[in-house]
Amino acid sequence: MAALSEIMLRSLKYLVIGFCVIVFLAAAFGGGLYVGLINNENNGSELKTAERTKTNDAVDNVDLSPFWKAWRILDDKFVDSHARPANGGASTSTATTTSTTEKRVWGAISGMTDALGDPYTVFLPPEEKKNFEESIIGNFGGVGMEVDIKNHVLTVVSALKDTPAKGAGIKFGDQIIKIDEQETRALTLTEAINLIRGEIGSLVILTIRREGEDDRPITVTRAKISIPTLGTETKDGVFIIRLYNFNGNATSNFREALREFIGAETDKMIIDLRGNPGGLLDAAVDMASWFLPAGKPVIIEHRGDTEEEKIYRSYGYDVFTDQLKLAILIDGGSASAAEILAGALSEHGIATLIGEKSFGKGSVQELVEVTPESSLKITIAKWLTPKHKSLVDNGLEPDILIKMPDAPPTATSTDPVLLRAIDFLKQKK
Repeated sequence: MAALSEIMLRSLKYLVIGFCVIVFLAAAFGGGLYVGLINNENNGSELKTAERTKTNDAVDNVDLSPFWKAWRILDDKFVDSHARPANGGASTSTATTTSTTEKRVWGAISGMTDALGDPYTVFLPPEEKKNFEESIIGNFGGVGMEVDIKNHVLTVVSALKDTPAKGAGIKFGDQIIKIDEQETRALTLTEAINLIRGEIGSLVILTIRREGEDDRPITVTRAKISIPTLGTETKDGVFIIRLYNFNGNATSNFREALREFIGAETDKMIIDLRGNPGGLLDAAVDMASWFLPAGKPVIIEHRGDTEEEKIYRSYGYDVFTDQLKLAILIDGGSASAAEILAGALSEHGIATLIGEKSFGKGSVQELVEVTPESSLKITIAKWLTPKHKSLVDNGLEPDILIKMPDAPPTATSTDPVLLRAIDFLKQKK
């Protein structure tokens, strides 16, 4: 009981003052996006000059003559078989020519971007950029699920709690083969998301491929999505924090959950990250800081062999003693920020991971303006755990593997992963 009192006293002290040092990094994982500052007037001329020099050096070593030759051939020989000449003639308006030229420029940039083979690096021409910006603002109708490109296939990372997708029976690991009548194999992630979203109350038909089953269409009604953040309960002397998202409210909600933990008078805690698709980087770092001493690495940002790695370290709230017994639940729907928190606490020996292998989302994208109307969303880095394990595609392996049944549990009493975690913590000395 003395050990428990020490946990409680240290916790209360830091729960009062700890959040004075929160720094939001303007990084969101939906996934893992930095809002780019390149080309912003406030960055100064030195940055722009350095960028141009670097770009010019690269271009000087590339033979672009085939591109310009193809451009001229198209100018000289292409006839639009669908166009109807005005008054029987073959004239083309200046407006049409300008529009076609612009489309060719956008197409060239898109082709160059696609050639990199990274589903997260995409060019956003004016219409797609507009849709992307509207989706970030968040006033849209959706179905309430996180999707990603996995093995070149559009895949469900998580169907969020109390959303149309969850209600329709969609679950992580489902492959989306078609959106309405549009096949997804040739779509970028941004294009697919834009097709799934739409007017609130409208229908979207998702053709789902699930292992061991025939492909089947699922009709989902779009709704205004309110993403839940966190829930708590105490069961059999174990305090459970269910964290659904790492959004802007997550850090303050997590602090309040820790306050509840103190009141529960137990030294056993479960953080349930199953189906959590991630969110803000800083939220993951901040939550890890409650359990880690100052300066301990939480996640490493690797930008290639030519740049020095950036290490995000614990702020050092470190309110718990080694008497705390902690388990973190993960599954295939645990991604990005969820993997960062789970990976850090696991590799520092704070928590035991229980459940199934996590998703493996570990790359960072930056939004960079190309023209005032268009942007590049480009992968600039990948995440490494404190022990330098890449999260990209690999995911986290649980210490205790427990597979969920095909039918999701309807209550705590039928959740084998949670029950195993509770039993594990009760037996832990």
